[in-house]
Amino acid sequence: MSQAPAISPTREKDFPEWYQQVVRAADLAENSEVRGCMVIKPWGYGLWENIQRQLDVKFKETGHVNAYFPLLIPLSYLEKEAQHAEGFATECAVVTHHRLEVQKQPDGTTKMIPTGKLEEPFVIRPTSETIIGAAFARWVQSYRDLPLLINQWANVMRWEMRPRLFLRTAEFLWQEGHTAHETAAEAIDETKLMHKVYADFLRNHLAIPVIPGAKTENERFPGAVDTYTVEAMVQDRKAIQAGTSHYLGTNFSKAANIQFLGRDNTKQLAHTTSWGVSTRLIGTLIMAHGDDDGVIIPPRVAPHQIVILPVTPKADTRQEVIDSCEALAKTLRTQTFHGEPLRVHVDKRDLQGGAKNWEWIKKGVPLRLEMGPRDITSRTVAVCRRDQGPKAKDFIPKEELIRDITEKLQDIQDALLKRATEMRDANMKKLDTLDEFKAFFAEGGPGGFALMHWAGSNEEEDKIAKDMKITIRCIPISDEFVEEGKCFLTGKPSSRRVVFARSY
Repeated sequence: MSQAPAISPTREKDFPEWYQQVVRAADLAENSEVRGCMVIKPWGYGLWENIQRQLDVKFKETGHVNAYFPLLIPLSYLEKEAQHAEGFATECAVVTHHRLEVQKQPDGTTKMIPTGKLEEPFVIRPTSETIIGAAFARWVQSYRDLPLLINQWANVMRWEMRPRLFLRTAEFLWQEGHTAHETAAEAIDETKLMHKVYADFLRNHLAIPVIPGAKTENERFPGAVDTYTVEAMVQDRKAIQAGTSHYLGTNFSKAANIQFLGRDNTKQLAHTTSWGVSTRLIGTLIMAHGDDDGVIIPPRVAPHQIVILPVTPKADTRQEVIDSCEALAKTLRTQTFHGEPLRVHVDKRDLQGGAKNWEWIKKGVPLRLEMGPRDITSRTVAVCRRDQGPKAKDFIPKEELIRDITEKLQDIQDALLKRATEMRDANMKKLDTLDEFKAFFAEGGPGGFALMHWAGSNEEEDKIAKDMKITIRCIPISDEFVEEGKCFLTGKPSSRRVVFARSY
């Protein structure tokens, strides 16, 4: 008789509800008292810290430095960049007062009444182009001041009506890079460089294969000349936009007056970019790798890569077992995995072994090691890999385990990428006709990524999005999507295929 899964419902039965249950079972986050906002719990925040730290290294390797800018943006700043502001207007939270006055009620309760109306309202940042643009205008006087390569780790707020933990919340954590350049060519190179950084990070750190590409005009970031995206497929065959990089031209420079004295002694506008990823990456990771027993976290970003579970059936051997587990953990921590010391945790809580084991399965820790009195005598360790079934267990000599531990972690990392790649490729189809397109996305149809020739108008693209809830996720930059054909909707000539999908 097979083991019942830890998560109910299963992915197959109800994927959205499975996702919510995994977040809860893995103790990653919970809904807060503030509608649409979340509390990121220590296990979830530990995952975000690793993502943040590892990305930050890549940003600094490419010449960027971190700074911090205000949470509140004057309303007039957004009004200067109308096209940009319109894209976020319905999602903005607005601060209108600066003081609370206490009023005692007849029943003895207290009310806090907003007073001190602000002369100008502030918007809680939905993104920081306008406030950072104002700083850039002060900092840039000459071409010698360029390029400016700035990144900010921050929180932002977009008033989300249908929240889902990590995927869509009113407040979320992210990084937003903002740069200013002397020429369009330099800014475009920057945009493409950061686009590649994101694609490589998702593949090599999160074990998620993505399709890098450009957004259509309809799907671009408000105010951008070009938007580049990395699109991931998750296990219900929908797409997630996992990161974006934008070439903004001189649109924001005009609004913010980011001018400099050029090499020819004339006043010129800087070319700017912005780029970002958010805690949505955690939701993407859960949906890409999780199974019906919980989340599966790739070793490179796992808060604990290895958890050692002492097996202590008798009180008189408990301390000896714990001491042996601690000694093994200390030895393992001397090793590194991709340049970082191994993250090893010994779970010494006074709980039943089965309960502890299942907790770490649901949390997705890559390797679980069990040691008891008999293992100490035989100098073996029971090794359980999270990418395998919950009952799969190998007994390995301790010296061999210590020698091969980083290889085992890399095996798990590679196995997760391979599995996600195979799933994506099996659900990515070249289609040529409207009937094939409709059948692919019909209820009960296969769904996934439809690779279609496209030469339709913005209006026709918008109609497909509204009628079928299917969008062009990206125009892939890879040459493998280049081929002559005819648009499946209009019959006009097309030189490459684009990716259509339903998305989160």
